Amino acid sequence: MSVQESAFHGFANPVDPTPAELRAWAYHPDSVPLTSMPPDWDLLVSGDRLVMTLFELAMDGSCPARRFALHCLYIYAADGIRTNFRAHPKRRFRKLVDQAERNGDEMMRVWAHNSRTLLSRPDLFVYRDWCEGGLVREGRRL
Repeated sequence: MSVQESAFHGFANPVDPTPAELRAWAYHPDSVPLTSMPPDWDLLVSGDRLVMTLFELAMDGSCPARRFALHCLYIYAADGIRTNFRAHPKRRFRKLVDQAERNGDEMMRVWAHNSRTLLSRPDLFVYRDWCEGGLVREGRRL
């Protein structure tokens, strides 16, 4: 069960949204369409500050922006793995993967599987799949 805002009135700073703003937007994504967001907004929000919020949204099957949140988790995973965890803490990444495997639905288990696969085989990184939403759209396992 998720706590949802009754309405979303916009971001104070779309380049640096707060967790509460991102959560409110995710349940009312038509209020501020992705097309009106800054370029590469997905890359901007896929960092440590918002990853827990993105994870919660991706775990919520009723969240209208769930696929966007999952897309951001793919970016987060690839960024951490490809920088040998200089960009993001390995411990946090592993906790998210473990939780997705234990408590997630099929979409989240596929993300966890793909993340573990990339961790063991970084050569499988394809920008289109990890950073442009290919794995989210296709829902496939590596």
